[in-house]
Amino acid sequence: MVKITEVGKNSAAEKNNIKSGDFLISINNFEINDILDYQFYVSENKIILRLKRSEDIFEILIKKSQYDDIGLEFESYMMDEKKSCGNSCIFCFVEQLPKNCLRESLYFKDDDERLSFLHGNYITLTNLEDSHIDRIIKFKISPVNISVHTTNPALRVKIMRNERAGEVLKYIKKLDEYNININAQIVLCKNINDGAELERTLKDLYALSNISSIAVVPAGLTKFRDENNLYKLESFNKLDCEQVIDLVDKFSEKNLEKFGSRIVYCADEFYLKAECELPGEDYYEDYPQYENGVGMIRSFCTDFYAGIDALVGARIVRPQRKVSIVTGEAAYFLIRELACELEKRFENLICEVYKIENTFFGGQITVAGLVTGGDIIAQLQGAEFGEELLIPAVMLRYERDLFLDNVSVQDVERELGIKVNIVENNAEDFIKKVLGI
Repeated sequence: MVKITEVGKNSAAEKNNIKSGDFLISINNFEINDILDYQFYVSENKIILRLKRSEDIFEILIKKSQYDDIGLEFESYMMDEKKSCGNSCIFCFVEQLPKNCLRESLYFKDDDERLSFLHGNYITLTNLEDSHIDRIIKFKISPVNISVHTTNPALRVKIMRNERAGEVLKYIKKLDEYNININAQIVLCKNINDGAELERTLKDLYALSNISSIAVVPAGLTKFRDENNLYKLESFNKLDCEQVIDLVDKFSEKNLEKFGSRIVYCADEFYLKAECELPGEDYYEDYPQYENGVGMIRSFCTDFYAGIDALVGARIVRPQRKVSIVTGEAAYFLIRELACELEKRFENLICEVYKIENTFFGGQITVAGLVTGGDIIAQLQGAEFGEELLIPAVMLRYERDLFLDNVSVQDVERELGIKVNIVENNAEDFIKKVLGI
């Protein structure tokens, strides 16, 4: 039973006298406990809603087109509390954060199968029971995104520090048996689940009929690991990354030949650390693991060059402009290359790129998304920016106002004395913001 907090104006619910404050008990005699129940059962053409108002319980019949919204809103998006993670993974990034100095939301570890379906989050399965898996199968929720890490049950228990971690691997096989597509993530830890263990995991996942894609990503290690007395992990060096790429490529080539898809891909970070050229666009097919940092750079570059070719053809002429960009260490050389290309193609443009070292989290963290506002302010004092300073949106929360360390965009503007412009995470916006068009 969930509380209705708002009824849409002129909606089917309003026309049937459903009111804010009513409680929704069931739809077509199926109990409603959360957003998945609601979305599944409300999608029918004919629905009978059982409701409670004060002490009265009553039913309303609504006929509609399939999937039409009936206009109800609830106390929370999930209609229930989010499920927190019960694991304590040896690589967990949340456990590597400094205590109580970042945005509060960053300290919450979610492991909610509903968010896997709704937002593409990855889940470990340790929160689930048989009934949850049965519901996924009944509702035909597909794909399910799973943080696998290893298919060795004992090793999975060690990595995730949860006694159920090995046992719940059976759910992967059950989902596969019922034709639920699976996207898998393997967070790789040096000398733990790489090498022969990675090979075993890939073989086991390839044996599934409904494995759609696999991302292999390196564990991120912050300087706070030692302070927090965490499991001792080593970072991957250049040679390590080359070996991971070679192993993954061996599997992906065989799979491409056999099934017409590579299925498994390394995150861009492995190529950057190995100092290897990234594969071409065809390698990434339809970018199935883009949100895991797989193919982001290649996709961005492809869109970038297509975008500037179109603009050059349009013969854009503009007065002199100087602008500055900040980025993390990992992307610095790429952004510098693209900025130089814009300077070459568009007269009167000067584009300065500033590399921000991550002193907050430590030298092992090089991605732009983990750069803090405090590091930007500290490292760019006295710099010459030109007309404005461009900051990638990936450094900020969804509202585009705060960095990880609670420093605001306005704080950066005030401390550095420069107007800040936010660049969305796509090549088109990058070009437009640099050129000022």
